[in-house]
Amino acid sequence: MILEPQRESFSGLEDGIVYLNCAYMSPQLRSSLEAAERALSRRSKPWKISARDFFEEPEESRRLFARLVGGDPEGVALVPSASYGVAVAARNLVPGPGRRMLALEEEFPSSYYAWAELAAKTEARLETVPRPADHDWTSAVLERLDESVDVVVAPNCHWTDGSLVDLERVGEEARRAGAALVVDATQSLGAHPFDVRRVRPDFLVAAAYKWLLGPYGVAFLWVAEGRREGTPIEHNWINRAGSEDFSGLAGYAAGFQPGARRYDAGERSNFILLPMANAALRRLLEWGVENVSETLGALTDLVEDGASELGLHPTPRDRRVRHMLGLRLPRGGAAEIANRLAERGVFVSARGACLRVSPHLYNTREDVLRLLDELSWVLRPGPTRR
Repeated sequence: MILEPQRESFSGLEDGIVYLNCAYMSPQLRSSLEAAERALSRRSKPWKISARDFFEEPEESRRLFARLVGGDPEGVALVPSASYGVAVAARNLVPGPGRRMLALEEEFPSSYYAWAELAAKTEARLETVPRPADHDWTSAVLERLDESVDVVVAPNCHWTDGSLVDLERVGEEARRAGAALVVDATQSLGAHPFDVRRVRPDFLVAAAYKWLLGPYGVAFLWVAEGRREGTPIEHNWINRAGSEDFSGLAGYAAGFQPGARRYDAGERSNFILLPMANAALRRLLEWGVENVSETLGALTDLVEDGASELGLHPTPRDRRVRHMLGLRLPRGGAAEIANRLAERGVFVSARGACLRVSPHLYNTREDVLRLLDELSWVLRPGPTRR
């Protein structure tokens, strides 16, 4: 279902500004800001914060995120960043010497460094799958996936241009090969449908501040049932068994809270950020991720058609997610073009060789036409370009 424009649901958007850059950072929802204001007011009166408040909001976060991904709340850990979640996965997946790990070429650094370090420690090999000329990442990954692979690191889409990875197919082949699947869904979750029951990742992580429309400093980690007895990367008081009883904390419990809670970061009960994140998750669930994806797809298709007429090379719609796309320039210079557009009040990103265009529900057809009009101007060669 195509949703009506939701500009009024967001705060801070200014007249004359065309913000097509949700893959960089989303504007805040009004409901999230209202939640933050209530939370700040409450935080200023610490005598009103009880022991149960350290647990109730985090448990609501688990329930909401589990609904979003089709999983169970017991599998959700609360972490501060995608890199933290990736580090948890790397701590608990140990490839053998000479064994292979696969990642995409030009993968986002936070989804790469932990595996490079793990490869060095274990004498495994981290291999990057070359970018396919036809944008078919799925086939490119599957061609290199065999029983010599212990770990596959893959997003739902490449962060530079939105090119799609079919994680259901990759997950199926990974299981057949005996490899673990680690998914960083930061650039898709909330705008592209995802179901852990179908993909069956070992670890799934997503930062909240992009397509989940939440605050910076919150991320979610979903852990498959067979991976919930592993080793956390930090040891804090609240992920230990019985931590609800503040009077007994000095007893130093040996065990952990059940499920994936052992992987929770310290100070996970953030009294400001979690209410903001939860408000955003509720709104996404109200809209429906499938509806968000379909609505944004109508806008990115319009971008694709118009950009092609301008001589650019967009990521084709049959090889990308619906919510963002990359535009490759025939003569390069993506960063310069993005800067020129920003000077004219149109905001996109330069990522790799692409202009990355990533709308959300606050955008309209008129915003896309404005982008195309400004692009046609700044792409003009020579002194006529302003």
